[in-house]
Amino acid sequence: MFILEKLLAHFKLREHGTDVKTEVIAGITTFLSMAYILAVNPSMLAAAGMDQGAVFTATAVSAAIATIIMGVFANYPVALASGMGLNAYFAFTVVPMVSEMGITDPWKVALTAILIEGIIFVILSIFKFRETLVNSVPANLKYGISAGIGLFISIVGLKGAGIVSADPSTLVALGSIGTPQVVLAFVGLILIGIMWHFRIKGAILWGILGTWVLGIIAELCGWYTVNPDAGVYSLIPNFSSGILPPSLAPTFFKFDFGFVAEHFVSFAAIVFAFLFVDLFDTVGTLIGVADQGNLLNEKGELPNAGPALMSDAVGTVAGAVLGTSTVTSYVESTAGVAEGGRTGLTAISTAVMFVLALFLSPIFLAIPSFATTPALLFVGLLMMKSVLKMKFDGDIADVLGGFLALIMMPFTYSIANGIMFGIIAWVVLKVCTAKVKDIHPVMWVSFGLFVLRIITLVMGA
Repeated sequence: MFILEKLLAHFKLREHGTDVKTEVIAGITTFLSMAYILAVNPSMLAAAGMDQGAVFTATAVSAAIATIIMGVFANYPVALASGMGLNAYFAFTVVPMVSEMGITDPWKVALTAILIEGIIFVILSIFKFRETLVNSVPANLKYGISAGIGLFISIVGLKGAGIVSADPSTLVALGSIGTPQVVLAFVGLILIGIMWHFRIKGAILWGILGTWVLGIIAELCGWYTVNPDAGVYSLIPNFSSGILPPSLAPTFFKFDFGFVAEHFVSFAAIVFAFLFVDLFDTVGTLIGVADQGNLLNEKGELPNAGPALMSDAVGTVAGAVLGTSTVTSYVESTAGVAEGGRTGLTAISTAVMFVLALFLSPIFLAIPSFATTPALLFVGLLMMKSVLKMKFDGDIADVLGGFLALIMMPFTYSIANGIMFGIIAWVVLKVCTAKVKDIHPVMWVSFGLFVLRIITLVMGA
């Protein structure tokens, strides 16, 4: 009873209209929605020459550390882990580029860049630059960002189940709708809808688990055919390799500071790319999760944003030391928020699951992406409600900025790009409509960073 009272007091559960059971279920839901990173990240970084087992352990431990910090000090239901997109840049851009320079173990250079990025983020968080940025984004852009993230994670879900696929003539096309992955993903979505209608607690979590169980049945019946060469893996947990987590030794504190001195300009460009994407991905994610959970105050600001952003920065430093790519806030946290998660206890529950995953990896790694597709689609639906808060008349800077933030996230497959186009349009229109006084200094700095980013993209092309 004493522990329960302490939890209620620290996380302010009553003030947020929630309870321990709801928060724990929300945390587990968030974990299951993002557990794919425990399979994807080690595989991706192994392609860059790193030890796959060590990366798995580093991914889980860094996620747990950053998420605990988020839950305890920021009291937000946001989970963190090695970011998708950032790990692809790590493995398929930075490592090959450094390798061409004749550097042995180029992945150590990438880890060094992430360490420096994390330290810069810590400094920016101390001076409240990132906090000011989050709270300076205009309301219409905030709502556009939230709705855009809803579309973005919907596309992530659709792609994960093979419901949509790339097509050279139409960009995207309908996938093979007769596959078990597609059929079961839609069945799972319908199940969540039914449970949501009848207000069943944990509807999204049960949707994920139910879809996975149906997949196991499909595999046992021979409908779902395992083919690792095609990326189709068994859905049945395999404990043959044991339950002890792999050693961190191959990746722990493996940096190459010599490269920094010899190739400073190239190294600075690598750091900037990591810094840029992570900075605005995190801002967008926090805004989206906060809006979904009604955590923004009456001014549209995110209270206690400083500790939230610091957890992201510390997580990145910890990840680099342990041996994994940039740790960032996860948009899949909205799945837990949709289940009622409102406080840091949700984050703590997710962190505990990451710790358990170290010893129960066969179970968590067996959950396929198509089982999380129903959750991502349903959360995408819930986040689209932010469109109703947007104003489509009045100040054209707010209107067009919010619209671009909304559409550019899914259509460029990047949260950071959506924010970039939204803020650039907003600042330019404010200048052109003689409303320069409305532009906060931090927005000017962001505008400058975005312009610099566009220049580097053009030059890179």
